[in-house]
Amino acid sequence: MRTVLPGATLGILGGGQLGRMFALEAKRMGYRVITLEPSPDSPCGQIADEQIEADYADESALRRLAASCDVITYEFENIDARAVEFLEGLGKPVHPDSRVLRISQDRLLEKTFLRDAGLGVAAFMAVDSPDDLKEAALKIGLPAVIKTVRGGYDGKGQAVVSDAAGAAAAFQRLHRGHPLIWERKIPFLKELSVVACRGIDGTASAYPVSENVHVENILDTGLVPARISAAAAAKARSTAEAVGDRLGIVGAYCVELFLVEGDGILVNEIAPRPHNSGHYTLDACVCSQFEQQVRAMCGLPLGSTLALKPSAMVNVLGDGNGNVLFGVDEAMREPNLVFHLYGKSQAAAKRKMGHYTVLADTVETALAKARAARALLRWG
Repeated sequence: MRTVLPGATLGILGGGQLGRMFALEAKRMGYRVITLEPSPDSPCGQIADEQIEADYADESALRRLAASCDVITYEFENIDARAVEFLEGLGKPVHPDSRVLRISQDRLLEKTFLRDAGLGVAAFMAVDSPDDLKEAALKIGLPAVIKTVRGGYDGKGQAVVSDAAGAAAAFQRLHRGHPLIWERKIPFLKELSVVACRGIDGTASAYPVSENVHVENILDTGLVPARISAAAAAKARSTAEAVGDRLGIVGAYCVELFLVEGDGILVNEIAPRPHNSGHYTLDACVCSQFEQQVRAMCGLPLGSTLALKPSAMVNVLGDGNGNVLFGVDEAMREPNLVFHLYGKSQAAAKRKMGHYTVLADTVETALAKARAARALLRWG
């Protein structure tokens, strides 16, 4: 593939906040951006040079995107992989490619890939009938997490079960014709993630490990560097790089991990794109995850993943009580706090409306300042 130099046009499937931050970085670097997104006035569409307002499966819209762009990516993995295959069939490079997308959007394929690659993963099996539930309880054990194989994010499409009755109820609620997977619930010490990037030439580089705190299955806070041992951090980063290498990913991606006893690392999920837990890279690192995505898909050398300062990143969620965020001016009295708001007009409950990152000399100080800022914010 030839190098795609600034001045070219980059396409992106999806118009959400990840697409918005990608577009901001791409345009800073001198590229034009076109997004294909069905929702009008999308966060990415507000920044992009053009938004094609159409469904991701609209072949005429996909042809238009392909004709207008030099290379294409996507901002989330729940689009139909057939859209990416269609673009590839037109001879248009898409990074990461459709094979990576198919594996990462199907939990059964994803877990099987990880297991076969020799990477640590929770015990699992497919469950498609009540008899499968009984077998899984015996073979894999309880407690467990039952998940839909496809779709679902931020805890949607899954249930934690501790006994046979709970498993049967979860199966009844989640199945409805959808394939399910039974995973052993891991008694983890911490949830971690590593954003990494792999270039077309196979070179790869991982960012520092993020220590993640979730509230109601939604990422609340990410701390970098993670408060774990050097050995565990090295293992987490090498695991992330191994995932990218064995999948053949081109682009930025994230590997979500569990830290278990004895500095053990298990893989939870793969996201073949920039990730919420990597938003700190915009302000705390030499080269952000979004710039890395641009560099990789365009065949440019990867940038430095060095973190310049410890940081705490906090998601700003809507609460359904109004669409104006008050207290931003007060929070910004902290000079090392940086706000990112996504241009969404409706602050529905639990909707990701933005994030902020606080830099400090220690991660504990960054966290304390981040918590103080949160206390000042309110929707109205």
